Amino acid sequence: GNHTLLTEFVLSGLSSHPELQHLLFFTFCLVYTMTVIGNLLICMVTVHPTLYTSMYFFLRVLSFLDVSTASTVVPKMLVSFLTEDRSISYMGCVTQLYCVIFLGATEWYLLAAMAYDRYVAICNPLRYTVIMNARVCLSLVLLSCCSGNVVSVVQTAWVFTLPFCGHRKINHFFCDIPPLMLLSCTDTSLYEKQIITATVLVIFTPFCLILVSYACIISSILKISSAESRHKAFSTCSSHLIVVTLHCASGTLTYLPNSSNSQDTKKVLALIYTIIIPMLNPLIYSLRNKEVREVL
Repeated sequence: GNHTLLTEFVLSGLSSHPELQHLLFFTFCLVYTMTVIGNLLICMVTVHPTLYTSMYFFLRVLSFLDVSTASTVVPKMLVSFLTEDRSISYMGCVTQLYCVIFLGATEWYLLAAMAYDRYVAICNPLRYTVIMNARVCLSLVLLSCCSGNVVSVVQTAWVFTLPFCGHRKINHFFCDIPPLMLLSCTDTSLYEKQIITATVLVIFTPFCLILVSYACIISSILKISSAESRHKAFSTCSSHLIVVTLHCASGTLTYLPNSSNSQDTKKVLALIYTIIIPMLNPLIYSLRNKEVREVL
């Protein structure tokens, strides 16, 4: 019955060494600033009339999700570096976990929609504007959000039905499923199975759809006679593939329950998909995209 009296958790953070706290604060403050500025620039640039296509609409939504993901995790972490107050309320932990899962799952489904968009643009260029009209694009985004919300509600509800007994220290820098499960004093094998199911639905299913899309895309690109056109098509798709690969590697290694990675390793992996990737996305999509650079 101890879990019914639990009102807050304590986050261990990235490091317990006092001499590193200020260095970590300035480092992640800089990273967060770059993330916000970079993604807001992408949001502003992609509303330009010359970039008013479905690809840039999806990119704008992706930038919004990246800023939201970083904002869910980083501010609390920055405060803990300066004040050493690493406590987080029970409801604060519930909210943070819900937001991280919702934003992460929505982004995966959005990446699959972006791969389909590239498939249509390259394999059916003459019908591109007809197939990927504004209604279809908005529907894909709403479907991604609804799917992410369902996954997040179910995962968050399941985790917080676990009885948390004993200590309340979460060995992480934000509330996440694996470290929360370690606080439970009951058998979590059933929960581990449902996490595997969720990982398949959220990561592997969109990843397989993305692979199928790019198999068709590569097949079509190889048939293009112009070397310049082939290079442009590969350049456009490679940016998306870089982001997908980073997401897949870090997310899979973090959430597979039987992974041999230590908790410290999982912290580093979590840094990649919650902080590093949101910072890199504007660089990947803008520096590798001539149209975005010109408008910027």
